Amino acid sequence: MNFALIFPGQGSQSLGMMAAYGDSPIIRTTFDEASASLGRDLWQLVVEGPAEALNQTVNTQPLMLTSGIAAYRLWQGKSGRIPAMVAGHSLGEYSALVAAGVLKLKDAVPLVEFRAKAMQEAVPAGEGAMAAILGLDVPNIQAACIEAARGQVVQAVNFNSPEQTVIAGHAAAVQRAADACKARGAKRSVMLPVSAPFHCSLMQPAAEKLKGKLATVEFAIPRITVINNVDVAVESDPEKIRDALVRQAAAPVRWVEIMRAMQHAGMSHVFECGPGRVLAGGVKRCAEGLVGGAMADLAGIDAALAIVNA
Repeated sequence: MNFALIFPGQGSQSLGMMAAYGDSPIIRTTFDEASASLGRDLWQLVVEGPAEALNQTVNTQPLMLTSGIAAYRLWQGKSGRIPAMVAGHSLGEYSALVAAGVLKLKDAVPLVEFRAKAMQEAVPAGEGAMAAILGLDVPNIQAACIEAARGQVVQAVNFNSPEQTVIAGHAAAVQRAADACKARGAKRSVMLPVSAPFHCSLMQPAAEKLKGKLATVEFAIPRITVINNVDVAVESDPEKIRDALVRQAAAPVRWVEIMRAMQHAGMSHVFECGPGRVLAGGVKRCAEGLVGGAMADLAGIDAALAIVNA
């Protein structure tokens, strides 16, 4: 059978999240490697917190990258099975690139810390916002954003499922757009507890900083097919992969299209690799007939192993 792995981004972190994987040496070794490259102890942070520190973007991004790769290495150690395709949601794309051999973990961890700082610095605290719009189609959401902008920025930025699209931009414009979406028939609008308006055009200064940083990092040709966020494309040229990561910072995450591209490529199962189950839960909603699963703990890894070996 053909299966793919997908990696979560920010929002799936929680205090003690790695305890679900038991006391595997692979988990600790991966965290030790990441901590050494960063010069601070990520394991202590994920085990002891505090939660406020865990949820700071500059900490969350290295933690989620490391967690996803630790789970992937545990999967490989138990199964020996390599996925036919990988992808990651926003930050998770970096995890996918490490899994595919494009980036080394020791290079990727400080890279995503730099990305987090650049994104945080692009918009002063409190000036940006994000909101999830539930139960309204994309054309109506985009029309509401245009209507609500009034000279500010508000854009649809995460196409997470047919029922959920996230908007981002200036805080006041996001609130106006959320209200406009409800007036157009949205079931709900939920303001998200984030520190910056990720993936909208306000992140362009972060993209420019990231471009310079990415130029200093070694990229290799992928050993596993990776579908990127920004173009829903498969690239093998390291320079094109770099360019896609630059553009990704200030462009939408086209997740529904990624799931459908995986289905079109012949995938039957897609497993979320790392803490969290949000992506796994949305697989079938994005592509009818595609089966999702979550490797969020040891039981999830074993369940996925049983499926791929059946």
